[in-house]
Amino acid sequence: MPHPSPLTTHRSNPAHPPPDDATSIADSLTHPETFALVFDRHADEIHAYVSRRLGPDLADDIVSDTFLTAFRKRRTYDPTRPDARPWLYGIASRLIRDHHRSETRHNRLLARTPAPGPAEPFDDRSAARVTSQRLQPRLARVLARLSADDRDLLLLIAWADLTYEECAIALGIPVGTVRSRLHRVRAKIRRAFGGVDPTGVFEEGTA
Repeated sequence: MPHPSPLTTHRSNPAHPPPDDATSIADSLTHPETFALVFDRHADEIHAYVSRRLGPDLADDIVSDTFLTAFRKRRTYDPTRPDARPWLYGIASRLIRDHHRSETRHNRLLARTPAPGPAEPFDDRSAARVTSQRLQPRLARVLARLSADDRDLLLLIAWADLTYEECAIALGIPVGTVRSRLHRVRAKIRRAFGGVDPTGVFEEGTA
């Protein structure tokens, strides 16, 4: 789990829904403590994503740095965007790049991890879980061979569940570039898995 917010914790009145991210960020320009609403809303999700990419040891620090960076740059936030997730994922992705060697080691470690055997009882849910675990070493090897740009894009789609438009915001590139690059990366994934995507995660979609 991420460290507590370095900002003063802000608790909204439960009788009134909290404002959206754009409003919270705008309010924080005069009342800095309201930025804690953004942290409370998104920190766990960003932490899970960073932990999946770098492992849990580095995740706390990356998440803290992500929100500190966001707080310092909050004046540049686009107020027309009510959801700050793409912005935050973009900051986190840039910080993850500073730990490229750690991510490479993490993927190589996963690639060497033996696939587990079936557990009992073996129902549909456990079958899906074991299948995912068995694919993980091969996927980790593929991820380790991708460029930083391609890996960021693929994982923001597959693990952060961002749309193409949200990825474009996170990475600061046109939506058309997102589509063309993702098509190329998905082709690499399919070749690595014998021409198919056995998980369905990387199939072409309408995001």
